[in-house]
Amino acid sequence: MSASYVLVLNASYEFLNVATLERAVKLIYKGKAEVVETVDREIGSARFRMRMPSIVRMLYYIVRPHKEVPMTKKNILLRDDHTCQYCGRSGDTIDHVYPRSRGGRSTWENCVCACSVCNTRKNSRTPDEANMALLRKPKKPAFIPWILVKRDASRVGWAKYLFWNMSIDEVLQQDG
Repeated sequence: MSASYVLVLNASYEFLNVATLERAVKLIYKGKAEVVETVDREIGSARFRMRMPSIVRMLYYIVRPHKEVPMTKKNILLRDDHTCQYCGRSGDTIDHVYPRSRGGRSTWENCVCACSVCNTRKNSRTPDEANMALLRKPKKPAFIPWILVKRDASRVGWAKYLFWNMSIDEVLQQDG
């Protein structure tokens, strides 16, 4: 099977995790989960055929607390969609809004994706001092599913089962 992923919901239709397609099919085959939504593709073997699941729901309730999203360079780049938060071009580095050299901390609210040109131009100044405005204020994602699936447009139908750390306008913009 391919490296496709499937949204796994708890029996209560709440987000549980994201599983590989292979794991999701095993859950279905063993009678532990049911298919909620599929994509327009078939999978299987000579003895077993089915439409490829996009979302499955566990048939029993699993208690699991939500984990915090770790603050890493990769996750900041994902949060900001690899877009420089100063100029809007592609970015691949992290900038501290309030510089570390002046006591700025490495937090979700103080780190943004930046391109090397803007990062160099801003240097050890605040955005106001460098006359550079942020495209949006950085904030901490609410929980892991946001980081796992927010940027994947192929996850048709997933949004209605997830709680996003964004405004309703931003959610609708992602779906559009």
